[in-house]
Amino acid sequence: MTLWSDVLGILSALGSGDSWTISKALAAEGVWVIGAVATILGGVLVAALYSWFPVLERNFERSVMVYTYLAIAVIIFVEVIRRFVFSMQAPWSTTLPPVLFMIMTWFGCSYNIRLRTHLAFSEFRNSMSRGFQMLCLSLDMVLWLGVCIIVVVTGSRVAANSASNFQILAGTDNFMQWWYLITVPIAFILMAGRVIENWYEDLANYRSGAELIKPTVIGAD
Repeated sequence: MTLWSDVLGILSALGSGDSWTISKALAAEGVWVIGAVATILGGVLVAALYSWFPVLERNFERSVMVYTYLAIAVIIFVEVIRRFVFSMQAPWSTTLPPVLFMIMTWFGCSYNIRLRTHLAFSEFRNSMSRGFQMLCLSLDMVLWLGVCIIVVVTGSRVAANSASNFQILAGTDNFMQWWYLITVPIAFILMAGRVIENWYEDLANYRSGAELIKPTVIGAD
């Protein structure tokens, strides 16, 4: 009964919009129920959106990666010149690039899940029967979703705690840390969508008799 009371308390806190109330509510164990439901339903929604809008499916994460990388390169390039030529430097120039790199990394992980360039043990699985191959691919989905749920829950807790303490990015006056910390659970919900998308594809291949385990190349499209 306490677990469901925690769930109702978290939903009420989220409805209040108060960062301190949300942070306190997310400390309860019921957050794992909310996190699991949000991750799985969010993943299903993401997979559906990607199937409805192929342009979004092909370009969203890649666009985030490219533009954050360009922003990092521009900041470093400009600030190096300003520092060594004009003896001046923006105080946030050493703290913002790592933030952008973090965002680039997590969204890049989501895209590479779709490309299946993570550890897949393809050579080992190719020697298995189709039934065992599908079992392994389903196990991959379960494990990935488990990781996504853990990060969505813990990342949300960190973001809410940062917001409740009004933490500001070093070197800035009003850039709140939770603005970029919240991108971590968002990226992992996108990962959940990619995992579910892959599993739908695997299930269709299994039913149609198509090849299940395909070779992958890092950087391929």
